Amino acid sequence: MHGGAPPLPGYAATPARGRPSTGKIPGEFEAPAEIIQIRAVGIPKPRRPYRWGFPSAMARWAFPSVALALVGALLYSNPACGFSVVNPFSIRTVERNAAAEPVRQSLPLQAMSTPAFPDLYEASVRELQSGLDSGMFTSVDLVKAYFARIDEVNLKGPALRAVLEMNPSALAQAAALDEERKTSGKRSELHGIPILLKDNIATLASEGMNTTAGSFSLLDSIVPDDAGVVKRLRAAGAIILGKANLSEWAHFRGNIASGWSGRGGQCKPQQPRWDQADFIPISEHQDTVGPLTRSLTDGAIVLSIIAGKDPNDNFTLAQPSPVPDFTKALNKDALRGKRIGVPRKVFLNDSITGNDPSVNVAFEAALVTIKELGATVVDPADLPSAEEFITSNNETIVLNVDFKASSIQLNAWFQSLLKNPSGVESLADLIEFDNANPTLEEPAGFEDQSQLIQAEATEGRNATFFAALAADHELGSTQGIDFVLKKFNLDALVLPAPGFTTTIAAVVGYPIVTVPLGFYPDNVTIGSAGPETVYPAPGVPFGLSFLGTAFSEFDLISFGFAYEQKTQTRLKRKAFPAAIPTTQLADVVGR
Repeated sequence: MHGGAPPLPGYAATPARGRPSTGKIPGEFEAPAEIIQIRAVGIPKPRRPYRWGFPSAMARWAFPSVALALVGALLYSNPACGFSVVNPFSIRTVERNAAAEPVRQSLPLQAMSTPAFPDLYEASVRELQSGLDSGMFTSVDLVKAYFARIDEVNLKGPALRAVLEMNPSALAQAAALDEERKTSGKRSELHGIPILLKDNIATLASEGMNTTAGSFSLLDSIVPDDAGVVKRLRAAGAIILGKANLSEWAHFRGNIASGWSGRGGQCKPQQPRWDQADFIPISEHQDTVGPLTRSLTDGAIVLSIIAGKDPNDNFTLAQPSPVPDFTKALNKDALRGKRIGVPRKVFLNDSITGNDPSVNVAFEAALVTIKELGATVVDPADLPSAEEFITSNNETIVLNVDFKASSIQLNAWFQSLLKNPSGVESLADLIEFDNANPTLEEPAGFEDQSQLIQAEATEGRNATFFAALAADHELGSTQGIDFVLKKFNLDALVLPAPGFTTTIAAVVGYPIVTVPLGFYPDNVTIGSAGPETVYPAPGVPFGLSFLGTAFSEFDLISFGFAYEQKTQTRLKRKAFPAAIPTTQLADVVGR
């Protein structure tokens, strides 16, 4: 995943990465309020053919919040993202959480002495782990409950279409991990915790699931191995619950509303420290892998497990050693004494970004909060490259060439498969397959595959490509993030996530942490973002992004955590009622 955050269902993807579309539709890197995104630095970019994965999603936020409302965590791959923390069902219409008082306060004293099961709508990894440790419930119970929750709303009711398929081996994995917990203890904080993987992260076919990036061209194909991060998750004791929907080919197919894939359909309501090998990213220069979880705490737990050097991935070898325990960054006082810069020029100009004015209103309030937390806000702290950056076409050139490059990208992925019934073996074959199967891949409103066609027309890594790559680095680093950090002696930059914010970091592989900032007001002008999708719309969340230089994830996580804990914005709204599953642990334990 490259450096940004995927739009939630209802967000529109942009024709070119990092560039907002017309009609006030956000760029694919925008982080909704309900997502805490950690876009890690140095996104792994193997210098050998990528294998066992798919191009990351431009619209990384295609259903992350929905999936998380159903399961403990979701791992995704995307060229513009990093780690994101998502509130369950932070999509479409959301409502204010009127039921603020915990249920236990209305119970008699006798009932209060009996431990209650955690509410699966909000349960954290550590809450689930506590219940597992105490024997209140088992991992088998968790899997059963999450399966039931998915069944309630995935194809039934609101038909969120968040999950493509569930793992037929999940219950057996859970039972084995329950037994291991009894006999030898837990392996990590993820022991026995169910996790969803986006469908562009490879898993062995023998487990019973596909790996297709949402495309019928890869249905029933067989990958050579698990992705490297999947191996780390399994070793930590995580349970792979299923595969989540995503924008097809990580939204690198064409100008199509985000969240749609041929296999999964569309929701009906409205660079690095970890192994990127075994994925076929959109771009080896921007892609990374990251978790989508409910909180920065959960995100830090997952990140600490999947981070690390991998001899199969050259890009991970450049990171400093040892890899930090990112949970140590969870410090509520982290902003005290820090200098945080505000690059206003371009990034806060609504006439350029297309953002609704409510975004900047919320951002100005956030700056007050950051000051209250003890930070010095340097405002403005403008990037010299800002104006040139938004008119540059360099990123598009790099992404198109990277996507096609047969030595490391899509063609190599197809050729690595042990089996592919569709017969697709190259990008050209994929374009032809889509055209030959319009019912599956090009239904009304979703015909466009211009991104694939543009990538196929590229001529490889020639002088134009390398000039664009060098220009990206100059604009994003030398005259961008690094320049302003040094000039003003800053610890980080801060901006609202919508617009161009995440793109400036994505092009140089720098980290971002995005935390909940706010929600579009009820009187916002609703815009169309494609078939059955709108943006902006009342209640849709947007985020606050902390940006830094290479390998600054630890600090950015700490800044984001301090802001998250102070504001708790994510908890101020819930999903619309029909999108909230009702099954809880009490419905499955002992049954």
